[in-house]
Amino acid sequence: MPDIDFAFLADAAETSPGQKFYVLGGGVSRIGGPGFPLRHPHLALVISLTVTAPELDREHEIRFVLLDPEGGEVASATSQLVAHGNTEGKDTNLTFSVDLWNLQFNAPGDYSFRILVNGSERRRLPLSIVRSTEGTSTLPLSPPPGQKYEA
Repeated sequence: MPDIDFAFLADAAETSPGQKFYVLGGGVSRIGGPGFPLRHPHLALVISLTVTAPELDREHEIRFVLLDPEGGEVASATSQLVAHGNTEGKDTNLTFSVDLWNLQFNAPGDYSFRILVNGSERRRLPLSIVRSTEGTSTLPLSPPPGQKYEA
């Protein structure tokens, strides 16, 4: 069965099969806002799937499910993919991203993304949603006018 080499959440990502991928704000694990329900404008779910030679040229189901702290489904998607690659017995890595627009979180708490391959959970990503008086807990892409970000 194909396995997940890595998976993470980011502010944005651009992926093309068989090429480099580009990420802005990788490693998102916490989002905050002043009130609930909280609507987050965009997240990217980045996944690298390792497919062995016998699994090439066959259809595989990839599914993700975002669960709230009580285990209820917030969002989900399912897709079929076929990996093509080297037939000399080497593994093939397929990196792709899923854009998640306008996710709504009804309450603070510990949410999680479940990633399933062919019906079997292969990875779980935690996502803490917190109440914050300063807006989101991740920095925007550029500072407000007159301010600088310092490391």
